Amino acid sequence: MNNKKVSVYRKEHFNAAHRLHNPDWSDEKNSMIFGKCNNPNYHGHNYELIVKLTGEIDPGTGYVYDLGVLSNLIKKEVLDVFDHKNLNLDVSYFKNLNPTAENIVVVIYDILRPNIEEHLELKVQLFETERNYVEYPA
Repeated sequence: MNNKKVSVYRKEHFNAAHRLHNPDWSDEKNSMIFGKCNNPNYHGHNYELIVKLTGEIDPGTGYVYDLGVLSNLIKKEVLDVFDHKNLNLDVSYFKNLNPTAENIVVVIYDILRPNIEEHLELKVQLFETERNYVEYPA
């Protein structure tokens, strides 16, 4: 089985509210750029998160990575922090960072990467809606 790379995936779900807003811009410019996503009372999404790990199959376990371990890692580091939260107000990562889907997916990657062995390739997809999603790294 040497040199055969396989990708494994874990899909998770969380709900969160946010407001897209740049404090350096006028209310008019924020409204023009972000539209209804600039609602001062926030708005929410049912996010779908897909974490992909790629690597060689371990000959001892037959795993690329134990998906139970990955599930627990995502729950502890991401879901417990983001789920049912207002990203702007409740999540420190977004204190000075606009919580766009692009920024959220990079934050999630940066949270997970130090917890996963370097020899494994990590890719994160985040679906903000059924039709809109982002992926990092691209």
